[in-house]
Amino acid sequence: MIDTFEDLDPILQALLAGLFTWGMTAAGAGLVFILDINRKVLDGMLGFAAGVMIAASCFGLLGPAIDQTDGEGLSKVLPAAFGFILGGVCMRVIDIYLPHLHPGAPHEEVEGVKTTWHRSMLLISSITLHNVPEGLAVGVAFGAAATGDSLGAAIALAIGIGIQNFPEGAAVSVPLRREGLSKKESFWWGQLSALVEPISAVIGAAVVVYMTPILPYALAFAAGAMIFVVVEELVPEAHRGKNGDIATMGVMFGFTIMMVLDVALG
Repeated sequence: MIDTFEDLDPILQALLAGLFTWGMTAAGAGLVFILDINRKVLDGMLGFAAGVMIAASCFGLLGPAIDQTDGEGLSKVLPAAFGFILGGVCMRVIDIYLPHLHPGAPHEEVEGVKTTWHRSMLLISSITLHNVPEGLAVGVAFGAAATGDSLGAAIALAIGIGIQNFPEGAAVSVPLRREGLSKKESFWWGQLSALVEPISAVIGAAVVVYMTPILPYALAFAAGAMIFVVVEELVPEAHRGKNGDIATMGVMFGFTIMMVLDVALG
């Protein structure tokens, strides 16, 4: 089965990986049918997701971005630095204009342009926003594997993102349920928020495969976008319930698991 996967076109590999990460989100969102997750558990899960994303950015994206660049010293790190900042800037621009509301935040803290969207739609918009860089990261990693990078590292990244998408799925559906949506509606919108991942994964892989010279920039761009999401959304959300110690330990566990995955498979 692994040999068959290795023989696939990298864009198809990215699509399958994106579908996997989406499926993990759907599985997490499905917890709304069977569990009533309390705030402490939710904050720990958000911290875990943040830890995975930080490690994925460092080991799975920024490291390879630097390795893919010729030269020494400053010239070797500049493409990664530029791509990293650009990824954060692009997410900031989207953050300014896209109407959204972080889970747990009062309606007065709606961000983006003024809108008549319902609170539940603003919550969905927020989660969808930070699923885009995750899918992009997966796609770029598989595109990089097609140009000579480690396929194992791309698989490790996809597994890591998938693992952290499980608690993220619950982090979408549970607040929606508390907003008054039915369990079925909460699950539907929870899984739908991650449907952008296979789409952005295909785009990321295609860009890298057909424009190989921008690979270091693309890897770092995805890392910058993910770190922006961690600092802007996941960490503040995890601390909103005043369970900072639990959220911090979640970050530590998430980071460790992603680091182990990357080293073991990469």
